[in-house]
Amino acid sequence: MAFVIAVDGPAASGKGTVAGRLARLYDYPMLDTGLLYRAVGVRVLSAGDDLDDATLAEAAARGLELSELEMPEVRTRQAGEAASRVAVHPGVRAALFDLQRDFALREPGSVIDGRDIGTVIAPEAPAKLFVTATPEVRADRRWKQLTGQGEAVTFDEILADIRKRDERDSGRASAPLTQAADAVLLDTSEMTIDQAFDAARRIVETARARWGNPKG
Repeated sequence: MAFVIAVDGPAASGKGTVAGRLARLYDYPMLDTGLLYRAVGVRVLSAGDDLDDATLAEAAARGLELSELEMPEVRTRQAGEAASRVAVHPGVRAALFDLQRDFALREPGSVIDGRDIGTVIAPEAPAKLFVTATPEVRADRRWKQLTGQGEAVTFDEILADIRKRDERDSGRASAPLTQAADAVLLDTSEMTIDQAFDAARRIVETARARWGNPKG
């Protein structure tokens, strides 16, 4: 059985940074599933189609190539908003399920970050983290990231986006954003990147010890 490290949480919580550092620490491949949905959103927008059209969004998901995750367009604010809108479609999630599931089965292990990894994609993952932070802290992080990329946005606009995405991600019928019952909560609101990573590493090490000695 592969040792899957599932890192879930809302937008700009720090989960991507934590997941990336865990992947480097354990030399595991990493999949940022948020980029899958961003790439689907970009595909739909590029075709001039409606993000709320479930049939067209599913078709975009089924034609997705992993190389598209490297496009700079998938890391824009517009792509983030589009991702949240296409992710509500059950057909889109179904189209991307096998790709994510196959990644989770890689030996000897993997790190996967997203919204439903510990609940839907890899519910049997030995290590589950739910990384979060207050909306204001997450908005500040995303605002700094986007302005650093040259986007002209205000903090208030980003905070409104964050709150809207939280509501949409948590309220969708298919695989809503929720903390798995056996996931460890990691609130990074008052943590530096190094502190958040150290806390995450300790959570994973505890899971590794338990995984290696299931009766312990």
